Amino acid sequence: MLQTTLHIVRKAPGQVDFAVIARRWVVERSLAWLTSRRRLARDYERHPATSEAMIRWAVISGMSRRLTSGHPATRQQKLVLSQSN
Repeated sequence: MLQTTLHIVRKAPGQVDFAVIARRWVVERSLAWLTSRRRLARDYERHPATSEAMIRWAVISGMSRRLTSGHPATRQQKLVLSQSN
């Protein structure tokens, strides 16, 4: 139906430590964007179609927010608290 190809990437033979896997950050980032939506943090839906609709709604609202902001998406700045003596 969607004509999607799935590529499974395995660890390199003999790899022991952490190694960056190409393009994995795109998947991780996308999943993080979806789970930032409160309703998608847990699976409360009884029907898969409802869950799919909630995911679609989250993606559409996120994309529309990015498109209407007028500037490119930027990473949220780290909050630095100043210490008062």
